[in-house]
Amino acid sequence: MSSTCPMSCKQTIDAYFMEHRAKLLDIAAFLDRIDRSAAEASEPEDFRMAAFREALGVLSESEPHRAKRVLEVFSDPSNNPIESAAGMKGAYGACAG
Repeated sequence: MSSTCPMSCKQTIDAYFMEHRAKLLDIAAFLDRIDRSAAEASEPEDFRMAAFREALGVLSESEPHRAKRVLEVFSDPSNNPIESAAGMKGAYGACAG
C-alpha cells in the first residue's frame, strides 16, 4: 500500500499521539462511569452502547478504513425514509434497529 500521508509514521505519532492518548482516557472514563452506574443485569444493553462496543472492536482490528467502518457501525443501514419526525427530539448517535 502506498503512503497517502505527507508525514512519516514517526512524524504522525509525534504530532498526534498525546491528543489521541487523551481521547482514549476519556473513553476509558466513560466506560468506567457506565460500569459504576450498575444497570440491572436483566436490563438489555442500550443499543448505543452495543454500537459503541462494536466500534471499539473495529478500532482494535488492523484492517484499513477504520473511520469508515466505525461510521457504518453507527449509521442506519435502511434506505427507507421515516414517515414523520414528529415527536423526535434529536439524534441518538447510533441506529436503534
